[in-house]
Amino acid sequence: MINLAELGRVFIVCGKTDMRRGIDSLAYIVKKSFNLDPFSGCVFLFCGSRRDRFKALYWDGQGFWLLYKRFENGKLAWPNNEDEVRELSEKQVMRLMQGFTIDPKIHIARARELY
Repeated sequence: MINLAELGRVFIVCGKTDMRRGIDSLAYIVKKSFNLDPFSGCVFLFCGSRRDRFKALYWDGQGFWLLYKRFENGKLAWPNNEDEVRELSEKQVMRLMQGFTIDPKIHIARARELY
């Protein structure tokens, strides 16, 4: 498995992205929608509406890499806010690559009152 966090800082572009987009239009989204530099050496992650695949855009100093991952079983728990981009920790990147949510939720069980 490729460890995206080893490449540099990793940002997740929340909400849906048209997965037909290529390098140039994804780089344009990074620059115009979020005022980030696609040539910075950071990794930018995008997900479509089906939530079973994502793309990673990365500049290595000589050219862009466009990586694509599709999960055969299950769906990604991708953040919904389309106006947001978030930086992920290395742990969050690993959870995402394994198909888990980046923000695990812990539900506190409430004990029933005894009568």
